[in-house]
Amino acid sequence: MSVEIQIQKELRAGERSFRLNISFASESRRIVLYGPSGSGKSLTLKAMAGLMTPDSGSIRLHQRLLFDARQRINLKPQQRKVAYLFQDYALFPHLTVAQNIAFGLRSGALNLSRPTEHPSVQKWLQAFDLKNIAGNYPAQISGGQRQRVALARALVPEPDILLLDEPFSALDLSLRERMRKELGELQQQLQVPMLLITHDPADVEALGEVVFDVRDGEIQGQRTL
Repeated sequence: MSVEIQIQKELRAGERSFRLNISFASESRRIVLYGPSGSGKSLTLKAMAGLMTPDSGSIRLHQRLLFDARQRINLKPQQRKVAYLFQDYALFPHLTVAQNIAFGLRSGALNLSRPTEHPSVQKWLQAFDLKNIAGNYPAQISGGQRQRVALARALVPEPDILLLDEPFSALDLSLRERMRKELGELQQQLQVPMLLITHDPADVEALGEVVFDVRDGEIQGQRTL
């Protein structure tokens, strides 16, 4: 897997301004952007997912251009084959576990009256040990189970990369440790490349191979673990 990002973005709010100037490239399957809140990590993730448009630069994944300002290339989010796991998981409270996972399918997801019968939904229910709660709603399951549901929904369309935005921040300390281990084992099993952003050194230690230190909108350093 290869990721190449070179983007610039100027953001203003009243008299305040922030300049994002991110440039890095890696062939690692476990990339971590590490730095404090407000350093530009989430903006970088959103730009890669197509949720924020840079002012200039380019984004390339597996030699495929997702964005290039000069060539006026800007693929829509659904065309990028990029899965984005939001910090709060963004599960639909009125949908069951199985329906939430099915929502990640490219077509026909909303018409599935029996989502547990769909082969892809069955696959991820089994992989994440969620079969017994397939009919439950998000409010009825634990924080760790909600994270697994969100991961399953992100992975069901078979993306080229999984983007994770502070994936453990909403969990208590004991659950964070277990979920780091589960995510690491899952990534090794599935060989799904991932790009994770965090301000927690424990996430870096558990999941990082190549780490880029982000400060004030720029890459300030790189290390290999």
